[in-house]
Amino acid sequence: MSKALEGVRVLDMTHVQSGPTCTQILAWFGADVIKVEFPGRGDITRSQLRDIPDVDSLYFTMLNSNKRSITLNTKSEKGKDIFWKLVRHCDVLVENFAPGALDRMGFTWDKIQQVNPGLIYGSVKGFGPGPFVDFKVYENVAQCMGGSASTTGFDDDVPTVTGAQIGDSGTGLHLVAGILAALIQRSHTGEGQRVECAMQDAVLNLCRIKLRDQQRLTRGPLKEYPQYPSDEFGDFVPRSGNASGGGQPGWVLKCAPGGQNDFIYVIIQPPGWALLMGVIGREDLITDPDWATPEVRLPKLDQCFELVEEWTLTKSKFEAMEVLSKLGVPCGPIMSMKELGEDEALRKTKTVVEVEHPERGKYLTVGNPIKLSKSPSEVGRAPLLGEHTEKVLAEIGLTEEEIENARLDGAI
Repeated sequence: MSKALEGVRVLDMTHVQSGPTCTQILAWFGADVIKVEFPGRGDITRSQLRDIPDVDSLYFTMLNSNKRSITLNTKSEKGKDIFWKLVRHCDVLVENFAPGALDRMGFTWDKIQQVNPGLIYGSVKGFGPGPFVDFKVYENVAQCMGGSASTTGFDDDVPTVTGAQIGDSGTGLHLVAGILAALIQRSHTGEGQRVECAMQDAVLNLCRIKLRDQQRLTRGPLKEYPQYPSDEFGDFVPRSGNASGGGQPGWVLKCAPGGQNDFIYVIIQPPGWALLMGVIGREDLITDPDWATPEVRLPKLDQCFELVEEWTLTKSKFEAMEVLSKLGVPCGPIMSMKELGEDEALRKTKTVVEVEHPERGKYLTVGNPIKLSKSPSEVGRAPLLGEHTEKVLAEIGLTEEEIENARLDGAI
């Protein structure tokens, strides 16, 4: 069975997380992703946060599966010549260097267009055009400047970044969509184009419901934020704690036996009120006029959830989920990384997979979360540094002698 992106060749000039996230997804879909790394050291994440001495870190292996690695010194003349040959043979180039870095190397968009007019050039940057365009950005900076941190956490504490890598990986996912759109357009026009994703923009896109709430504030308090009395709202969207931020109120409730992750998130919907009150033994509140409608419950949501928590404290989070889900009450336990890594259902769908590596042995990684019925993804290992250099260079027309000369010259 053919892969969705079979025949698409990607020149991967990315490093760390945002760019490799994008190119890994392209590789999962069957693109031939050629990762270009500097001779001797490669992607900086190969050596960062190592758990086994002198072996590529999990940081690297979990972001670079299914790729081929070549080493190339693009600062040398022979290296530059090889780079331009690669550009001619590729459909997509992806980079996430600091602003202007590739231009300073002489690899400008104008020249790339001349060499390969059909090339799609994808870039991750920190900011779009504006006062910050030349500034560097990392994950947590993007979360802070894209609106996530100001709306995360509790009102009596500092702004909080989330464990989800919405700045780096979130921007990489956005870039995938742009590259695929550009490839489809090229199939009609034959022309390549630039695709740029700014990390601040991507985080803001993921925080769009908070921008929605900012506009709603001009017309009164946000009543679905139960921890805020109506007279305590300022002129900006507050940190929402565990409020759902939507039309249906939800909260995190404690479960037995009371461990660090023994919690369940429960949402109270109008149709489920009677069933929820029945299961927790408070049938008296089903028709009580002080509790029976969403309008009268809204000002005292904290009390509603305290009632439900008295019941969840008698159940494990999975027991509570089983009971509530059968009643149609939306809920979900707080799952730790340990639980997710061991989850049999996620392993069966290949959302969590074990991969064999020649140096570190087996390791656990995340598989492709996007499932195509006619193009299943097989997650392979990440490449060793320069593992495919000779093969790739031969594929783009270099002779054995030219490859050897490039090696002697330090270009590869």
